[in-house]
Amino acid sequence: MIHGRVQGIYFRGSIRHAAIGAGVTGWARNLRGGSVEVVLEGPPEAVAGVESFCRTGLTRARIESVDASDQSPQGLGGFEVR
Repeated sequence: MIHGRVQGIYFRGSIRHAAIGAGVTGWARNLRGGSVEVVLEGPPEAVAGVESFCRTGLTRARIESVDASDQSPQGLGGFEVR
């Protein structure tokens, strides 16, 4: 979960680009209240790199906080912006 000013600035699309470049699968979607939920699957180093991007984001983003947790893989293919 990424909290802050992260909607309406192509944040999900930028996460998708970073994930595909790192070989990470998953999805990102906007939530009510202005947060973005992201699910990432892939090699730990690649996921860590995309998570790092989520913490810094775009120059137009204002990241207030990121809540991250490990979960069981879902076997996702590709990266979807929902």
